Amino acid sequence: MNLIKSTGTFSFFTIISRLLGYLRDILIAVFLGASPLADAFFVAFRIPNTFRRLFSEGTFNAAFIPSYATELSQGKDRSDKFATSVFNLLIAMLLFIVLVIEIFMPFFVYLIAPGFDGDSPTMGIAINLTRITFPFLLFISLASFFSAILNSHNRFAIASAAPIILNILLIGVLFFGKLLNDQLVYYLAYAVTISGIIQLIFLYTFVKKFYLPRLTFKIEIDEKVKNFFKRLLPSIFSSGVTQINILVGTIIASFQTSAVSYLYYADRIYQINLAIAGIAIGTVVLPQLSKYIQYGQEDKILLIQNKAIELCLFLSIPAAVALFIASEQIVSALFGYGSFDESGVKNSAKALFYFGLGLPAFCLIKIFSSFFFARYNTKTPFYLSLISVLLNILISVFYFKSIGFIIIPIATTISSWFNCIILFIYLKKDNLFNFNLVFFNRFIRIIITSVIMGLFFNYLIIFFNEKLTYEQNFKSAYLIAIVLLGFISYLLIALAIKAFKINDIKLKY
Repeated sequence: MNLIKSTGTFSFFTIISRLLGYLRDILIAVFLGASPLADAFFVAFRIPNTFRRLFSEGTFNAAFIPSYATELSQGKDRSDKFATSVFNLLIAMLLFIVLVIEIFMPFFVYLIAPGFDGDSPTMGIAINLTRITFPFLLFISLASFFSAILNSHNRFAIASAAPIILNILLIGVLFFGKLLNDQLVYYLAYAVTISGIIQLIFLYTFVKKFYLPRLTFKIEIDEKVKNFFKRLLPSIFSSGVTQINILVGTIIASFQTSAVSYLYYADRIYQINLAIAGIAIGTVVLPQLSKYIQYGQEDKILLIQNKAIELCLFLSIPAAVALFIASEQIVSALFGYGSFDESGVKNSAKALFYFGLGLPAFCLIKIFSSFFFARYNTKTPFYLSLISVLLNILISVFYFKSIGFIIIPIATTISSWFNCIILFIYLKKDNLFNFNLVFFNRFIRIIITSVIMGLFFNYLIIFFNEKLTYEQNFKSAYLIAIVLLGFISYLLIALAIKAFKINDIKLKY
């Protein structure tokens, strides 16, 4: 496996999906802004989208791939038997969950958005929309199962391309936004669920080459299957801790008007780097780590782990610097149109600033967690993530009344850095990781490169400041140009001071 090429393939389709996601959110901002109707839709959308992230962005992989890889090494018949048992149990569990939640939807939505007035139109709309979107959980979870099979066979492109379908359908609906008026949110909700069905069919056409799913009412639950499901919930919680923290933030933010929308738009911006620097790398290294751990190849294990962290920091640190410097300009350029007014831009930018400070931690959590998952250890990341979430809740609840929604991104960042540091300490304590000399050398150079790039990026922001104000119609084009110039300068500086080498692209692990 080539780490950079495999990550690049995964990242390419992820970037396409996220760019389409930005177009989607720009259109949502134009038609809905930061209104109560927008809040209702974002609550309904946040729930299935959180599940999509929890199941499809590496977390299902974390529990499934090590077990499936072990069975696969002992023959296709054994891996197929294991996969079939998991597939059928997953369907049974998901159908039960969806049915129960649909029945008790008002109570469920109240848990997610307790700040909404129970008798208000916003609450009623949120309940109706969530009823429509919630079956997405069933389809996207099964799609994630197929993705895990493909990733186990080092077929990363197809799995990473599937989420594009969601954004294409939502954008298609939004183009008719003016005609649909208040009914727009309902059409968007239906599009979410339909996209789950299409993604499932799309992935099935590719996965059947490696595994043919078989429905059966007679499910064989052996010790291997039991162990998988025991690891599944901890892996979902620990690997998806950032998303869980965001969901917690949504719950608390519902007590302040428009706060849910502010957090949503801020969340959308830093997610693209998290997807590339955290999710993509964690997903790519997991199958290889599982294989080398199984064969006891310590030199390969340490090399992959060091390169994964190095690449993670190489991508996340400069992005954090950019968000620190120009959070308001970025929000304005991407979403500052139509119903999304200047006040909405400023509030979302405040949230983005603090999320940006936590970006390297968000990414490293994905990487560190995969080191544990590859060794069948889901308990340690689970307990540490649980402490992190509790810390986030305590900080958010304690300070929310005094300083408002902005405490949510602050608390998320603090708790994430805590989680990241504790994960690293446990890795060292259990002797599961050691830095090599190459990493230390590269890390110092990455910091220097990021600082120089930051100075240049700040100069560009100041120089083009008048073109990036809220009133400008073409500010997004200027932002794209600035980001491209900043990225090119970062690569050139990195090559010049050897924070990155061309030969790195050719390395295989």
